[in-house]
Parts: sequence; C-alpha cells; structure tokens
Amino acid sequence: MLHIGKFKLTPLNGGITHMDGGAMFGVVPKPLWQDKYPNNAQNQVPLVTHPILIQSQYGNMLIDSGVGNGKLDEKQRRNYGVTYDSDVTAALNQLGLTPSHIDIVLMSHLHFDHALGLTTADGQSVFNNARIITSRTEWHEMRHPNVRSRATYWEMNYRGIEHQVEPFDDKIEICPGITMIHTGGHSEGHSIIEIKDDGMRAVHMADLLPTTAHRNPLWVTAYDDYPLDSIFQKEELFEKFDDAWFIFYHDVRYFAAKFDGREIIDEVRRKPAHV
Repeated sequence: MLHIGKFKLTPLNGGITHMDGGAMFGVVPKPLWQDKYPNNAQNQVPLVTHPILIQSQYGNMLIDSGVGNGKLDEKQRRNYGVTYDSDVTAALNQLGLTPSHIDIVLMSHLHFDHALGLTTADGQSVFNNARIITSRTEWHEMRHPNVRSRATYWEMNYRGIEHQVEPFDDKIEICPGITMIHTGGHSEGHSIIEIKDDGMRAVHMADLLPTTAHRNPLWVTAYDDYPLDSIFQKEELFEKFDDAWFIFYHDVRYFAAKFDGREIIDEVRRKPAHV
C-alpha cells in the first residue's frame, strides 16, 4: 500500500505470467540482466499482473485489469507461463468492495496480459459500472490489429465493454491529481498515469518500465513495437519524475520504488508471489 496525499494505492492479485527472459530484456545480454531480475531453469522471468486500486474522494479507480479467469486455453497457459489466474474479485472483497464498485478503469494499453481481466470467460463486462479509459490510438489498434499486434490484441477482451470505453487523444485529467498521458513506445497507443497530491508524486510507466531492472533507459523489451520511442520516452520521464514514486504492475518483488539515478533508495515490497 502507498499513500500519495489523499490517494490510497493498493495492488490487487491479478495473476502471474512467466515470459522468456530474452524477450523481456531484448538485446541486453543475459549476464547483465540475470543478476537484476530472477529467472528459472527455462530462462523465464516471473511477471505478476497486479492491477492497482486507487481510492479517494473521487471514487474507486483501477489501473489495468489482470489476466482474468478461465480465458486462456492450455496451450496459451503453457506459452505464457500462467501459473495462477486473477483473484481481483477476492482482493476487492477483502477491502469491502466488489467489481461493481469500480468507477473508472485506466488502461495503460490493451495487450492481453493487461486486458484479459476486463471481461469474463463468457464475454460479460467484469467492471460493469466503470468508465474504461484508454488512448484513442490504442483503442483503434485493439479493434484493428496488424500482422504483428494481432497476437496480443484479442477480440474477446473488448467484446462486451465497447459501450464503456472512453478514448482520449494526447492527455486527459481523470480527476484533480490524476492524469493519463499518451506516450507510445511499447505500443503505439501506450499511456502512463501520473498521480500527485500534497507535494507527493507517483507515476505508473506501465510497460515502459515493467520492472525495476528496466530502469536503464536502453533496457527495453523485445515486445516493444517502437523501441527507440520507448528509450526516448524513458529518458524524458525519468528526468521529469526524478522525485516520484514509480509503481509497478509486473515487477514480482516491488510494488513501488524511488530511484537515485539507477539505484533504489526507497521501496514498497510485494508479498511473495506464487511463482
């Protein structure tokens, strides 16, 4: 848990994947990254997919949605190393909430590991009362993927929620203190979320900074559609948010961290994940 002024941030249990380490670190040689992030004997790295609940006087908001429940077949579970599904509903219940209490879902982007939790296995909206905010570019790509992106933009993740989606262009103020900013890079429509209040700041850079090990601007994933854009965005954002908390959807060890250069100087650790 992390407090940014009036905003209370809590990670929820959204499932876990295990992706190839070479893909997650792109052109970075394994001897450089393996000491900074854990890998298993199959060269896979664990990546939680934990949505971030934001509570305040402005309601209940969620950043991204987890890997859902029962939406992957056995081949997909094996390929993506999914060892457990989302438990977002139970996590919300522990806080006295249900999915219907979520007012806004902020989708950094709509790749399957972020968007599977938006709908049920039979195509119903999970967060049926929520506005779903994503960039206009991302929403278009979700529905009209190209030969590369169709591997991650799946129809089953948007059928049933179209009426809830509110696309934006360059930037949108969700409420006083929370802003979504279109960055591109990881995907053409990728966005970050800035949270600020009472002299404090946090930023969710989503898959521009999937783990603390990716703090080096040159360390981008092989999944990035526009890696040079990712690098340039990271350089600018690290300078802009030099005093901010960075919050994570994927990092298996850290929910939040502050950096001095590339060194972690403050942290909020996760509870051990089922890796």
